[in-house]
Amino acid sequence: MYAVIKTGGKQYRVQPGDTIVVEKIDGEAGAAVTLGEVLMLGGDKGVTLGGPLIDGASVAATLVETRKGEKIKIFKKIRRQGYRRTGGHRQMESVLRITGIEGAGETAKWDGEVSLMTKAEMNARARGLAPRTVETEEAKPAPKAKKAAAPKADAAEAAPAEKVPAKKAAPKAKKTETASTDEA
Repeated sequence: MYAVIKTGGKQYRVQPGDTIVVEKIDGEAGAAVTLGEVLMLGGDKGVTLGGPLIDGASVAATLVETRKGEKIKIFKKIRRQGYRRTGGHRQMESVLRITGIEGAGETAKWDGEVSLMTKAEMNARARGLAPRTVETEEAKPAPKAKKAAAPKADAAEAAPAEKVPAKKAAPKAKKTETASTDEA
């Protein structure tokens, strides 16, 4: 089953289990969100269109995170006047995990578990830079045994290795001055 919903002035086609990024929705991470503006439903019984909304239809979601979106550069210029201005903007956005769809006599639920891992954390894990986790005493690996150092007396008795003389640096070449032959 799928639905077409409207939120933040945009339309999204969603199914249970999908993750979507929408305009900012108020709430804390992990909060349940109900999206009531359902424009179309599709399922086993066929497609149901709204006019413009379907009465009694709703989409349930879980708010995963609220973050800033991609950076947009704003550049203004007036030719031949020496006027240039650069600015930027980052829109606030919310990440939603769709957990269920109800309407037109059908329901569809998602049985998975909603992970509240942020995008920054997912990117760090993908690069192998995941943040350190606190280890408990039980989970810590046993420390490696260090090799015992040989007593110094034994080292003195060992045969001394032959010493190789260090290489000397090559002497610098002297510059020769040419005598001027102005005497004539």
